[in-house]
Amino acid sequence: MKVKQLEIVLEKKSGRLADVSHTMAENAINIRALSLTETPDFSILRLVVNDTTKAQQVLQENGFTVRLTEILAVGVPDKPGALDCILQVARKAGLNVEYMYAFTKKSGESGMLLFRFDDQDAAITVFLKAGCRLLSDDEVHAL
Repeated sequence: MKVKQLEIVLEKKSGRLADVSHTMAENAINIRALSLTETPDFSILRLVVNDTTKAQQVLQENGFTVRLTEILAVGVPDKPGALDCILQVARKAGLNVEYMYAFTKKSGESGMLLFRFDDQDAAITVFLKAGCRLLSDDEVHAL
């Protein structure tokens, strides 16, 4: 039920994000979803890609600091209230969202919420019990 995600530390200098996108393009790796956050000293780029193993390898070969982490992908309809429904389930269970980002496959059809919770295993149990649709790595990569 967990989805693999790459976390890349980017120095705060012009062109580093473009370096990552170029590396992905050169190696025919498709970015399915991404998030970029900043700290005072560096940025953290989170990527879900169609070939995590290959992406990690080519990024490391090109001098990037890369860490493999796991997140949960929740499939939702692309309609008002879908995010709130999921967050209310998390709230009632006492789950803490560390971060999240989203991806919409086609407007008005389906979306994907990508979460990192303080307790990923508890989140899986809670969401399955609530009847939420958790996506596998294969399902996310096929979007």
